[in-house]
Amino acid sequence: MKINAAQRVLRVWQALKGHTFTGLSNSEIAEMLGDSPANISRALNTLIAEDLATKLPSGRFAHSVKTLQIAAAHYDHTQRMKQRIDQMQGQINAGTR
Repeated sequence: MKINAAQRVLRVWQALKGHTFTGLSNSEIAEMLGDSPANISRALNTLIAEDLATKLPSGRFAHSVKTLQIAAAHYDHTQRMKQRIDQMQGQINAGTR
């Protein structure tokens, strides 16, 4: 199946998951995704330009701080919603006694 550039960028971004500190090399990503290193380089350049990935001092690639901030914001939001749900559940339970 042929994929477009946007799909490739997203697949590369997803492939970086779990490698925040160690990163992945271009060739490792290419092998994981079954794509050419040239295509992976273009996708990584797009992610870096949008501050969603970074090149580590080792030359490997990882999610950027901005990506981690997005993940942290999602976690914070879900925790706030959980608190609201728990509070409402407490009110519901108090009213049924």
